[in-house]
Amino acid sequence: MRLAIGVIFIVHGSGKFNPEFAGFLTQIGVPTEMQLLLALAEFVPGILLIVGVLTRISGSVLSIMMLSAIFYVKKAADISGKGGVEFEIMLLAGSLIVIVIGPGRVSLSHVLKKVPRFLQ
Repeated sequence: MRLAIGVIFIVHGSGKFNPEFAGFLTQIGVPTEMQLLLALAEFVPGILLIVGVLTRISGSVLSIMMLSAIFYVKKAADISGKGGVEFEIMLLAGSLIVIVIGPGRVSLSHVLKKVPRFLQ
């Protein structure tokens, strides 16, 4: 679960480093200065999910990103079809599951065993 969600967000976040993404931000009314922050907010937690460090915090950041994508960017107009939010809802659900379950046994947090539970 962590691997799949992490890879999706790494790929999705890396596309936001592209200069053309700034044009999309101006279309939806977000300042272009937010481009780097938005890209890093998906890219870095994706890496952390795959490695298994700070998974609950990363899941929280990604959940906030998906909620903003659902309600601010797509305006939650329709669940499926053009402009639908079904993909974002699936990613939100996966992020929430990661928050609840945590990193699991195949993670750097489990190997180190010194990471406090709330930071796993």
